[in-house]
Amino acid sequence: MAQNEETGGVTGTKDKDYDIIWFVEQCLSNVLRLEEYVQDAERDGDAELADFFRRAQHESQKGAEQGKRILAGRLAG
Repeated sequence: MAQNEETGGVTGTKDKDYDIIWFVEQCLSNVLRLEEYVQDAERDGDAELADFFRRAQHESQKGAEQGKRILAGRLAG
């Protein structure tokens, strides 16, 4: 099975940089999605589930922040 050899020639962005960008976007998207889940749980009076989703949301926020710091350092260098 052949591997895709894209390393930035087509996109203008090296795979590893693209991967960080993708990761940050997914984390931020997850934060927004989890906000809906928190609201759904709260609307149903399920504090345990709302708390669970808030903790997951916090972890996604942390991942996005870490990814942004890594990306900023690489783009500045």
